[in-house]
Amino acid sequence: MINRLLTGAAALMLAACSGETDYTLTILHTNDFHARFEPISQYDSGCSVEDNENGECFGGSARLMTAIGEARARSGNHILVDGGDQFQGTLFYTYYKGRLAAEVMNQMGYDAMTVGNHEFDDGPETLRGFVDAVSFPVLMSNSDISNEPLLSDKIQKSVIIERGGERLGLIGLTPQDTDELASPGPNISFTDPVMAVQGEVDRLTADGVNKIIVLSHSGYNIDIRIAENTTGVDVIVGGHSNTLLGDMAGAAGQYPTMIGDTAIVQAYAYGKFLGELEVVFDADGNIIRTTGAPLIMDSEVSEDAATKARITAAAAPLGELRNQIVGFSTDAIDAGQAVCRTMECSMGNLVADAMLASVENQGVDIAIANSGGLRASIAPGDITMENVLTVLPFQNTLSTFQISGETLFEALESGASQIENRAGRFPQIAGMRFTVTPGASAGNRISNVSIGGEPLDPTAIYDVVSNNYVRNGGDGYVMFKEAENAYDFGPDIADIVAGYLTAYGPYSPYTDGRITVID
Repeated sequence: MINRLLTGAAALMLAACSGETDYTLTILHTNDFHARFEPISQYDSGCSVEDNENGECFGGSARLMTAIGEARARSGNHILVDGGDQFQGTLFYTYYKGRLAAEVMNQMGYDAMTVGNHEFDDGPETLRGFVDAVSFPVLMSNSDISNEPLLSDKIQKSVIIERGGERLGLIGLTPQDTDELASPGPNISFTDPVMAVQGEVDRLTADGVNKIIVLSHSGYNIDIRIAENTTGVDVIVGGHSNTLLGDMAGAAGQYPTMIGDTAIVQAYAYGKFLGELEVVFDADGNIIRTTGAPLIMDSEVSEDAATKARITAAAAPLGELRNQIVGFSTDAIDAGQAVCRTMECSMGNLVADAMLASVENQGVDIAIANSGGLRASIAPGDITMENVLTVLPFQNTLSTFQISGETLFEALESGASQIENRAGRFPQIAGMRFTVTPGASAGNRISNVSIGGEPLDPTAIYDVVSNNYVRNGGDGYVMFKEAENAYDFGPDIADIVAGYLTAYGPYSPYTDGRITVID
C-alpha cells in the first residue's frame, strides 16, 4: 500500500493516470459527545441562552445537524461515524439515559459507531436499549460478549456497508480496561486491540474488502500502536483521549496523523468539532491522498431550527434542578485533561478538599479523587447545580475505608503509571503530598509522600475518603477492593461538592504544590 499523503505535482500526476478508477470518500466523524446536546462554553460546560445568542458558545446538536448537512452537500459520497462515548456527562443522560442520544443520532443519519467505555456506565441493560433504538450498527471487536445474553446477538465486531458502489469494512474497538473504567458486568471480557483488529481485517480482506476503517475508542496513543502493528487498516477514527488534531493551537498532531499506511483522525470531544476527512483510494484500495480538518462548531455555524426545538423540549424536565445556584467562583476552575490527568489541578483540589471536609469529624487522613471523574471545567461567576453535575456526572457516592501505607503507595504508583496516555487514574488528592517522576520505572515513580506533614509509614493504617467507583477498583485502583471497614454508601459526590461551594463561597480556585511533577 502507498496510503500516504501526496501533494502538489506528484498527486496531480497520479490522479491523471488513475483518475477514472479513483474512489473518493468523505468520512464525517464525532467522538466523546457525552450528552452535550445543548451548546457548551469555552470550558466545555453549560452555556447560557444569552451567551449563545451573543455568539460565545460552541457545539450542540443543532449546530452539528447543520454542519453535517452542509458537509454532505459538499461531498457526493460520504459516511458519518462516531468514535464512542455518546453516554454520560450532563443531566440529559441522567434523565434520559441513552434514549435521547439514539433519537438524535438517528435523525443525523449515522452509519455506525463503536462502543465507548461510558456506554457501559449503567451496565449491559442500558446499552442494549440504546442498540435496539438506533438504526445503525454498533460495533466492538475486542470483547467476548457471548456470555452476556443482553448483548450477545446485538453487537457485531465489524460490518460491511456499501457506499458509492464500493464495499467498506468498519471495525469497532473499546478500551481494553473497560472493566476498570465502567460497569460492563461479569459476563463480558475485553482483549488486546491489535489482535482484535488484525483478526477482523483478515476476515474482511478475505471477503474482498480493501477499504477498512477502524472506529476506535482506545485513545490516540493506542491508535498509533494499532497502526504500527497491523496491516490493512486504512483509516482509524479515534476517541477516548479527547485529542484535537490539526493545524490549530493546542493540537496534539496533524490531521490526519499518518503512521505508515494508516491515517488517524480524532475530533476532540463534546461536539465542539465535526471531523471531515476526504480520502481518495486507487482501484486496489490504497490511499492516494487525504485532505480535511476538524471543523469548529462555533457561532458561524447556524443552529438547525427543528433540532434546536427538540432539544429545548427535552430540556424542559431538567429546568428546576439545573438552574439552582450553589456557589460563585472568582476564576475558572480547570478540569482539562492535559492538566488534571498529569499534575495537580484546581478542579482536583476542589473535589478532593470537599470530600475530605465532608468527613473531617471521622478522623479521615486523606482524600483521593480519580481525575477521570472530572468531566468539565467551570467558568468564573455563579455556579449552578448543572455545572457541578456536568463536572461530576457519574452519581458516584462518598466512600470511606482503611488501607496500609504500603497499599497507599501502591495506589499512587498505579495512579501515576499512565500519565503519557492521560489516563483517568491519575490521583487528585487532599491531606497529603507526593512527588511523581513520570519517566521513572515502575515502583520508582512516586516519592516524598507525606500525610499530615509526616512521611508515609508503610506499616501504618490510614483512613481514606474517595468515591465508590475508585474504592471498588475503578480506574485501576484494584488494591482498594480489599480495604478494611469500607463504607461505599455516602452522599453523591456532586452533592458534596455543591455543599462545599455553598459553605465556602465565594470560592477562589487554587493549586498549592501538593503534587510535584519532575520531568
